[in-house]
Amino acid sequence: MEEGTDKNSMEREEIFSKTVRAGKRTYFFDVKSTRQSDFYLTITESKKRFTEDGKFSYDKHKIFLYKEDFEKFMEGLSEVVDYIKENSTVVEQVWKERKPESSDEETKTDSATPKTDTSFTDVNFEDLDK
Repeated sequence: MEEGTDKNSMEREEIFSKTVRAGKRTYFFDVKSTRQSDFYLTITESKKRFTEDGKFSYDKHKIFLYKEDFEKFMEGLSEVVDYIKENSTVVEQVWKERKPESSDEETKTDSATPKTDTSFTDVNFEDLDK
C-alpha cells in the first residue's frame, strides 16, 4: 500500500449518510470531507432500470454541494417547494376545467380506459438527459 493511499481514503470517507427511499427512486445524502477538512454534501438520485432481457442497472445522478453554497441552495429550494405547495392545486383546477366533460354513455363504455388530454405534449422527464 502506498503511503498516501491510506490518507486519501480517510479524507474521502463518508462522515455522515442519510438514505431516503421515495417511490421508484432512492436519494443518498452523503457528507464528505475535502483535503482541507471542509465538509461538503453529495446528493445522489438512484433509480433501478430494467433492460429488455430482464437485467437491471442503476441510473445515478449526483450533485456536489459545498458549504459556501448551502444557504443560497436552501433558500432556492425552499422558495420552489413553497411555490409548488401553493400553486399545485391551482394547476390541478385549471387542468380539470380544460378537460372536456364526458357523457354518461362514454363513461359506461370506456370506464376501464383512462382518458388522455391531447392538448398537452407527453413529456417523460427521465428521457431528457439522454
